[in-house]
Amino acid sequence: MRYNMNVMKRDELIRQKMEKAGLPEAAICAMLHGVEELSSGRKMTIDEGEIMPVPDLPKWEELVADTGAADSELLRQLVVIKLNGGLGTSMGLQQAKSLLSIKPGINFLDLIVRQVLALQEQAGCTVQLLLMNSFSTSADTLQHLQGYAKTGLFAQARDVELMQNKVPKLLRDTLEPVTLPGREELEWCPPGHGDIYAALVGSGRLEELLQSGIKYAFVSNSDNLGAQPDARFLSWFAKSGAPFVMEATERTEADKKGGHLALRKTDGQLILREVAQCTEQDTPQFQDISRHRFFNTNSLWIRLDALHDFMQQNGGIIPLPVICNAKTADPRDPQSAPVYQLETAMGAAIQCFPGAQAVNVPRTRFFPVKTSSDLLLLRSDAVEIDASGSMRLAPECHGTAPVIRLNHPSYKMVDSLDTLGVPSLKNVQRLTIDVPWRFKPGTVLRGDVHIGA
Repeated sequence: MRYNMNVMKRDELIRQKMEKAGLPEAAICAMLHGVEELSSGRKMTIDEGEIMPVPDLPKWEELVADTGAADSELLRQLVVIKLNGGLGTSMGLQQAKSLLSIKPGINFLDLIVRQVLALQEQAGCTVQLLLMNSFSTSADTLQHLQGYAKTGLFAQARDVELMQNKVPKLLRDTLEPVTLPGREELEWCPPGHGDIYAALVGSGRLEELLQSGIKYAFVSNSDNLGAQPDARFLSWFAKSGAPFVMEATERTEADKKGGHLALRKTDGQLILREVAQCTEQDTPQFQDISRHRFFNTNSLWIRLDALHDFMQQNGGIIPLPVICNAKTADPRDPQSAPVYQLETAMGAAIQCFPGAQAVNVPRTRFFPVKTSSDLLLLRSDAVEIDASGSMRLAPECHGTAPVIRLNHPSYKMVDSLDTLGVPSLKNVQRLTIDVPWRFKPGTVLRGDVHIGA
């Protein structure tokens, strides 16, 4: 791909724009690396012929069964980081997605806090929690957390917040930053969750954590309610010596478009391949869940000292593969300037660390909330939450969550669930609703239920 550009001018314009916005050097370097990757002409896909399927992975249950829970000293060395930058606009929300209610009086954030407080009680000391907020979610999140001030966990915003960076949208023909006078907010886009590494370094937080004796990080999405820190696995992780461990789980048909793990043929290194890195020719193999069996849950365990050393050796960045999205500057105006939005995936860092591992976790550690169907399942009696914030399926489910399909367009917005009601689902294998509906309080469903016209 050729671009009409002056490289020095392009890079200087990007740097000036990001510096003027107060963004740290680590974020600027990461952005310039991404632009260089895009403009270099190097292939940005991972072809099927370059990789091998991952034949198998160690099972979470077996690893934690052979390992005792982490002691207090080890728990003191843990930080829990939750990616909390999403507004949930696809579900009709205009606030932090983590403020969605999942049970009466409990939202995502409450569940996360409950999990961390349970760890604190176990450790007999403070276990640090960091929320990687965006400029869109910061105010809502911090206001909600004021209700926990008495715990001492969130005495100040600085104690809990790691701010996500932003990056400029780039004109497709020159890769220079787009300018939209009077609509400056449209000149920027999120950098993807791979930004966590630049955010940790650029904020000075990585150095602070290491200096305070914190050596291990558990990182996950705030809308994956099955992803919680586990003292047994922390003990295994510390003993393993691995610098980086990804929680993966077995793909189903519903996951065939998600990024999968593979082995690079040249050196056997674990890598992550996202759908944007797959050619059209290789799409059938990408989506073959019997060939590529494991996908990334976006829950990671990271040795912070190893991360620090690697970034120091690589000019302050993690050289992550770049995902290039072709958009228009104003997403509501198809005639506005054509731009690229660059982003990275944090799980792709698995390819950067020799000795990095992946573990096959049970599906109970992957409860993402992406749709109203996901939320209905969590609000129902098919999912139980205990005092420590642990989630599990009701015994009646026999280890398999009901498949929920709310197919009518009205159910795209989460507010529609208030009208629908929440029936008993713990004895349901599948629920499909194709029309607007209302369940009476106390409705009990069983088996395979289809509500159509």
